[in-house]
Amino acid sequence: MANTNNLTKGQFLEVDGIVYQVVDFQHVKPGKGQAFVRILLKNVETGRVIDKKFRAGENVPDADVERRDAQYLYKDEDGYYFMDTNSFEQFSLSKEDLGNAIYYLKEEMEVLLLFHKNRCIGIELPTTVDLEVIETEPGIKGNTVSGGSKPAKLETGLVVQVPLFVNKGDVVKVDTRTGEYVSRA
Repeated sequence: MANTNNLTKGQFLEVDGIVYQVVDFQHVKPGKGQAFVRILLKNVETGRVIDKKFRAGENVPDADVERRDAQYLYKDEDGYYFMDTNSFEQFSLSKEDLGNAIYYLKEEMEVLLLFHKNRCIGIELPTTVDLEVIETEPGIKGNTVSGGSKPAKLETGLVVQVPLFVNKGDVVKVDTRTGEYVSRA
């Protein structure tokens, strides 16, 4: 059981027999009455997002989600393909199943496949990934004192704000949870 006071984004819950992933949550303490938690839940089957309210401290059943080591192989017009590194079985996920995770995928990358009742429902990315900068404005000498940033397009199509000293061709480390620049790799 998961307590509504200790939820995390990405956590899987089973509500009314349906598996949901926590997209966002907010603790609300109204002036009158009991505190509650407003949770945005994404249905893993349909992708539909709903808004549910629970009392603060209420227990909600965790979904039984299995994690398996896998490797990202390739993508085509039908989807993104992954291979279970233990059984060598291949699985396909659509762009909708993966959401923003597509911006962090590189061929031969190690990920975790998520399964519910032997059905692949998504992936779990590593905390950070190294991606090459393919397009950005050149840094101007003397601009580093301000500590500014500039947009940079990475090899997967993701655009992040990077420090002024980062140039085209550099490899940067990006946090997959927030989509923010961490450091040069």
